Amino acid sequence: MVQNEISRSGDVVRALKSTLRGRIISPEDPDYANARRTWNRDVDHHPAAIAFCGDVEEVQTAVRIARAHEMPLSVRSAGFDVIGRSVRAGALVIDLSRMNQVRVNQQTGVVGGGATAADVIAAADAADLMAVTGWNGRPGMTGLATVGGYGPLLAKHGLALDNLIGADLVLADGQCVSVDKEQHDDLFWALRGGGGNFGVVTSLKLRLHPVRQVLAGMIMFAGAEAETVLRRYAEVMQSASNDLAVVAGIISLPNGVPALFLAPAWTGQLSAGEIAMEVLKRCGTPIHVQLDWMSYQDLVRGFDARVVDHRHYAVETRWIAKLDVDAISILLAGAARRTSPFSTIILQHFRGLPTQLPPDSTAFGMRREHVMVELIAAWDPSPDNLGTVHRHWAHELSRALAPVSLPGGYPNALGPDADDQVARAYGEHLPRLQAVKRRYDASGVFAATPLPT
Repeated sequence: MVQNEISRSGDVVRALKSTLRGRIISPEDPDYANARRTWNRDVDHHPAAIAFCGDVEEVQTAVRIARAHEMPLSVRSAGFDVIGRSVRAGALVIDLSRMNQVRVNQQTGVVGGGATAADVIAAADAADLMAVTGWNGRPGMTGLATVGGYGPLLAKHGLALDNLIGADLVLADGQCVSVDKEQHDDLFWALRGGGGNFGVVTSLKLRLHPVRQVLAGMIMFAGAEAETVLRRYAEVMQSASNDLAVVAGIISLPNGVPALFLAPAWTGQLSAGEIAMEVLKRCGTPIHVQLDWMSYQDLVRGFDARVVDHRHYAVETRWIAKLDVDAISILLAGAARRTSPFSTIILQHFRGLPTQLPPDSTAFGMRREHVMVELIAAWDPSPDNLGTVHRHWAHELSRALAPVSLPGGYPNALGPDADDQVARAYGEHLPRLQAVKRRYDASGVFAATPLPT
């Protein structure tokens, strides 16, 4: 930092420590290195300070102090963003992890801004209900419910953001507002798809659903069968019930041999679910099958166990209209060029109920049926490899997919360099989003997922 930035940081830290009850961590503190870390070790950002806020009033105070000293802000819920935008270099990080309470009232979950998806799932499960989340319980629920949230209940109940029915935010001037369809309806619309670009989301209200047992697990196929399996899988999903969701992925087995998996989740009737699993198994010749009835909570816990901390990650994403011959060919050619055995290609099908909602019901930019592709480069640290080759693999495969892709991409996984995708990620909603941004945050205090100015 230059001298005036150091001085400003010191002023901010002193002001925070004199007014907030929670921990304030600055670069001089012994806990700073751990406090600034994210799960993705490829992120190495150095914020000016981290304020662990315990309630709305402390968030308001932190926002006002940062504004008074003209210090940039970022907001951390669970810190699971792969790009590390929640830990902004040179900024004051408002950490909401202490605000992780979840309260269930009938079929509504009132969720603190720092709660993870796992926190919400556990509270809902205790009340015999299910929450619409992603496949992983570790991300913050705020990010899922304001940007998207592709998950096991997508076809039946929509994205996570389609189940957001209200929220409380601290705005750039420190004011706290409640939003829903009746209050600040323009901001409520923008929040569902535009993410945390308008304020600090301190609380969410989520629609919950009656609990169902889930038939789920893993069907593994040899890599040599990948083309056949993906083609048959695409055919199956054209007429599949909304009770079925499937994640497909190209990975390497522990011995380094390529493989393809289908990870289904069925939330309908028992007999129909077993038939659906048999249809998926017949997409090829499985080399491993593990399917069972389980709770939604156990389903998500199973995916959590596969996330490896302390590894380096870089992600690219595309929306493709369908898994046709051209798309499959590009994906498999890219898979064959993977530079790390830990790198994966993940496919999630957007279909069912969320495609039937009016396109302008939220700010989410892609309501037509599509497949969301995640190209996840992953590697362990080593003294002689900074990851350039692995990032290049994901970037080049993304470029190869561009001709068969729909405009834009999932904002949660778009980096700052994906200019063309970012500009088109919100589709026709972008001018309206920009107008809401100017109304509530004209100075650009909040910068979460990318939003063109």
